[in-house]
Amino acid sequence: MTLPAKATVVEVGPRDGFQMEKTFIPTDVKIDIANRLIESGLRRMEVTSFVSPKAVPQMKDAVLVAKGVERVAGLKLSALVPNPVGAQNAALAGVDEMVVFVSASESHNRSNVRRTIAESLDGFDEVARIAQEAGAALHGAVAVAFGCPFEGQVRKEQVSNIIERMTKLGIGSVTLGDTTGMATPPVVRDLCSHLRSVFPKLKISLHFHNTRGIGLVNVYQALQIGMDRFESSVAGLGGCPFAPGATGNIATEDLVYLLHELGIQTGVDLEKLIAAAGHVERVIGRTLPGQVMKAGARLKRYPLAGACTSPPDP
Repeated sequence: MTLPAKATVVEVGPRDGFQMEKTFIPTDVKIDIANRLIESGLRRMEVTSFVSPKAVPQMKDAVLVAKGVERVAGLKLSALVPNPVGAQNAALAGVDEMVVFVSASESHNRSNVRRTIAESLDGFDEVARIAQEAGAALHGAVAVAFGCPFEGQVRKEQVSNIIERMTKLGIGSVTLGDTTGMATPPVVRDLCSHLRSVFPKLKISLHFHNTRGIGLVNVYQALQIGMDRFESSVAGLGGCPFAPGATGNIATEDLVYLLHELGIQTGVDLEKLIAAAGHVERVIGRTLPGQVMKAGARLKRYPLAGACTSPPDP
């Protein structure tokens, strides 16, 4: 089995994670967290979402956040844009990439954005024009690509049809979203293999949730078939309102730990990333689901003095 030598890790916590928080996170705190993540070596980040402040109050400072993040060499900042107004604001903020999204099932798309899939796709034309004029790349995201909580299994042909429409807009990269944690290794293998055969030049990122405890198992399966781009959220922040009790995104530090243990390069300093995850947990004020941030790397050493020992033999 040959695994990729390198993998790209896309941090989505500042958008996908923060948008789920009901208590407003101050703008300077968001910027500081983004900068800490960048300091760890992450160079791809979905930093915010240019949605209506009424719909998602947490994202009302999107322009300030995008402009406030320290722009280091090689950094590529992306942002979610639901419509042309969001795209115009993203252009003003100077993001490198705009992300348009649609669900793979009609039921989820209607529930999420109150549109049919066709209506959502039609709306991308104007966003594509704005992105092109601003010199920003356009990235597509397909939610519930591995299964819909309303309709069950999603046909791979349906996903293909959506992506084909996206490519006609000049989109050369897409994310497949496991929005409510319905992906399993066979489903991942089947869909990804199909899409790679249909769109051999397309850059495909995978966005897994750990809702049913196998988020990293799905990553490992994807690696085995050559996939090398993954989205994750620091400390496991985020989730989906349609999956009660869901633990949300796979944690970035857990993902990086797995990749490093497999000998796959990421360019990320795991210790700095763990420190950033711990900081995020303190800011949020509750225990977050990331595991490596609690246990540390596999070869972390501990002092013997004060360690728990068994009672002496009688």
